Amino acid sequence: MTSHPSGAPATHRRIAAEEAYAPPEVIEEYLRLLESGGGDRGFQSLWSYYLLNESPHTALFRSRITDAGARRIADMDELGIDHQVLSLTTPGVELFDLPLARELATLTNERIAEATRNHPDRFSGLAAVALQDVDFSVRELRRAVTELGLRGVIVNSHSRGDYLDHPRFEEFWATAAELGVPVYLHPNTPSEGLIEPLLESGLDGAIFGFAVETGMHLIRIIFSGVFDRYPDLRLVVGHLGEALPFWAFRVDHFHAVQQRTGRYPWRPALRRPPSEYLRTNIWLTTSGMAWAPAIMFAREVAGPDRVLYAMDYPFQAEAAEVAVHEDLPISEEEKRHLFEDGTANVFGLALERA
Repeated sequence: MTSHPSGAPATHRRIAAEEAYAPPEVIEEYLRLLESGGGDRGFQSLWSYYLLNESPHTALFRSRITDAGARRIADMDELGIDHQVLSLTTPGVELFDLPLARELATLTNERIAEATRNHPDRFSGLAAVALQDVDFSVRELRRAVTELGLRGVIVNSHSRGDYLDHPRFEEFWATAAELGVPVYLHPNTPSEGLIEPLLESGLDGAIFGFAVETGMHLIRIIFSGVFDRYPDLRLVVGHLGEALPFWAFRVDHFHAVQQRTGRYPWRPALRRPPSEYLRTNIWLTTSGMAWAPAIMFAREVAGPDRVLYAMDYPFQAEAAEVAVHEDLPISEEEKRHLFEDGTANVFGLALERA
């Protein structure tokens, strides 16, 4: 176990649940797409900064995100992180045409699986899929879980503007539920139909656009009734739920009003108020949200067992943010759940207990 940021020994393993990775081949294809003017405007805005902007910060980022070995482990040791759950960085492979998207998803899964085999005490991984091809994604998810030993699947929000409440994704949900693995809903830059006012004000990325995009996506998923159809389905979402805990009362209130008045008759009738799914099917991670008031509020709304630690490496990689979590006004038992046991349970990590 790593030590507390203060230097004192930790009493729990720190597992970071939303840690980005991309094989060099994916980054090369991102660069090729940028140079050809391809991809949507959100992709162009986000990745032109990281790949076309030469600065010490972006060079450090590139060296970190493509490594799944010694370099990353050295950073983890310095930051105080014992174990990372690796997943393909946003926007994944959905912006590529087939068959390249399939090829890169498969390659990513092989590389993550290799990292978990080489360093089982330091890495676990989530499968990448290419949801523009649902049939392939279902097959690849099965392979990644049953043959490669990956512990769930990452979805980088919309797939070319399509959201996961669309009926064409039903087999994907059914497969995740059948396999008993979580779906991690990760942000993407807003889709073309949503991005304009965010892009023109420079708010399209992590500063606010991610939350707008993914918070809306999360509500759409809840309102689709997928958790009623698959009661054991597990969904994990970062950044403390993309503000949804803060909006829970208002969402519940107007959902009830709409149900009574029949305003949207085509929407499935939910068996519970929308916020209740935060306590039954959804887990929130603290990725990028190292702020005690927000963490404590999310724990109050969703339940302390529903909030898990994440760093958001390499987008955010600061030991001081680990210290914020260590200094939360919660018991050692609760802290152990936040950092270790909760994530191990949700992702089914077979780690030796610290």
